[in-house]
Amino acid sequence: MHDFAPIAELLNQDRPGYTLPQRLYTSEEAFAFDTQVMLKSVWLYACTVAHVKNPGDFYVFEMANNSVVILRGKDGVVRAFYNTCTHRGSRLCEAQSGTMPRVMCPYHFWTFGLDGKLIAARGMPEAFDKSAHNLREVALENCGGLLFVCFAENPPPIDRAKADIAAGIALYNLDKLKVAATEDLHDEANWKLVMENNRECYHCESNHPELLQSLSGSGFGRGNPEDGVASAEADVDAERKRWQAMGIWQDLVEFPDKGWHRVGRLGLANGALSQTIDGQPASKKLIWPIDHAEPTSVSVWTHPNSWHHFCCDHVVTFSVMPVAPGRTLVRTSWLVHEDAVEGEDYTVENLTRVWKATNRQDRHLAEINHAGIATDGYRPGMYALEENLVDAFKTFYVERGKAALEAAGRP
Repeated sequence: MHDFAPIAELLNQDRPGYTLPQRLYTSEEAFAFDTQVMLKSVWLYACTVAHVKNPGDFYVFEMANNSVVILRGKDGVVRAFYNTCTHRGSRLCEAQSGTMPRVMCPYHFWTFGLDGKLIAARGMPEAFDKSAHNLREVALENCGGLLFVCFAENPPPIDRAKADIAAGIALYNLDKLKVAATEDLHDEANWKLVMENNRECYHCESNHPELLQSLSGSGFGRGNPEDGVASAEADVDAERKRWQAMGIWQDLVEFPDKGWHRVGRLGLANGALSQTIDGQPASKKLIWPIDHAEPTSVSVWTHPNSWHHFCCDHVVTFSVMPVAPGRTLVRTSWLVHEDAVEGEDYTVENLTRVWKATNRQDRHLAEINHAGIATDGYRPGMYALEENLVDAFKTFYVERGKAALEAAGRP
């Protein structure tokens, strides 16, 4: 068992409004704490219902040494199980996603139903009880089509987040979408720095020319009275009454009760109707019930590992998972209407161009951030007013980290 007393000490050194102590970003002990304690105590975004659209579809979600198979059963129910055979522990699914009629262990061919129940185990003793060897289930919750898992024996409450997220994205009906493209990037940076970079647009003007064709950055930490930048509220004031009449408006939900979710409708910039280079919809088949495009999108942020953008024609989802102290997996998926035809209604190149460019720019920023923090010259620095959402993420990490240590009876 790890001695996490040094981590507890570092968490207690946190200063509101400042970045974390160096070792919480760079050390092996912090990586062990993050992946074995803190991240196991919270809900983690894994994928969408569109990733497991049909019975037999599976998707593998991994966090450090843990691997989870998310699959849709013949009854239509989506479940999550450890990607571990209950015989001798072999990994069950080697592919990251796919379709299968049942789960079969490649080692000794133990076979499980899509509901996790053991169907066949050859050569076992007469007294062998198959029902005692079903796959081990992992807690899973469907929040409006976004699927979250939790490794804790007693997962934290999720009802408020589930209701807020579902209400905010119901218009986009994820059950009727399909995955058009997925891309994995590995950032040579700590996962917390990747998340912190996402939580602000203080860096956007000088780094994201493609993204700023459709996003002004308002709503991403801007709008403080002191900073002189127009708020997201001001940006949408002119449109709000019309959107209310259309039934697509909802008020901003911002990490209620020190929670882990933020949901907001934002205006798009430069007359854009979607997050594309030219601002025009990337797909001819709209995904919401309105018969035309509007200059708006819904953004969902969840601590500690995801963000999502919902446009009238497509959805982009992002997940972040630590791989090593200085290495992070960023997985991006683009979803379109299930009836949209590639090459006719959309092209993958146009659909993915903005966020592929932005992800690579953000990768560079996170990597130089990590490289600088790793030097002797680093000291925790003060956040700008526009980085208030970064501070919110960091505070979540510190508070949940302390609570997880206390619950585990550590350090």
